[in-house]
Amino acid sequence: MDEWRGWPKIQFESEMDPSFADEIASIPGGDKLFSCIQCGTCSGMCPLSPCMDYTPRQIIAMIRAGSRGKVLASRTTWLCASCYACSVECPKEIKITDIMYAAKRLAIREGAYPRHFGIPILANEFFKAVEKYGRSTESWLTVWLFLKSDPIQFFKFAGLGARLFLKGRIGAKRDSVKRRGELRSVLKVLEKEHMIKSKRELASAGKEVV
Repeated sequence: MDEWRGWPKIQFESEMDPSFADEIASIPGGDKLFSCIQCGTCSGMCPLSPCMDYTPRQIIAMIRAGSRGKVLASRTTWLCASCYACSVECPKEIKITDIMYAAKRLAIREGAYPRHFGIPILANEFFKAVEKYGRSTESWLTVWLFLKSDPIQFFKFAGLGARLFLKGRIGAKRDSVKRRGELRSVLKVLEKEHMIKSKRELASAGKEVV
């Protein structure tokens, strides 16, 4: 959370993005976002809520208010365990977990996720490996995670990695699948169907974008 001399930093209306909520709500079933009554059930049910910088209830309110920068830079969405407890108990049947995923995808697309925070780095590298090779190779995934989050930890665990390599537990060769072109085609179709619509796409669909 942004602070100024120990106090929460005020976000002015001019810093808000009125179209942010419409972008998040463009995912399948995301329009229920606007029916939130701010009861706090999601925050109460979330097992990781105490570890988040903003609770799920606050994230929903911030999305609707247009607080794009704070939501995308928040650690809350990345700490979501995808247990779906919030979605199951929500009295308005809001797909809160899906909204968290939408915010994560948008943060990756815009490069707005928390820097040097391991979870978004791991997710991004995993998705890129699967898209390119069809599989993720644990050794390469771990290397990129350490190098992009905390290079010092890479050297700290280098000895352990070497021992695992010598014992054949990990390898240097990347795992791959055949017919990777077909896999990419399938992923593109799924991305088009489930990815958040941009401001331009919303405008072309006749949705008023401020």
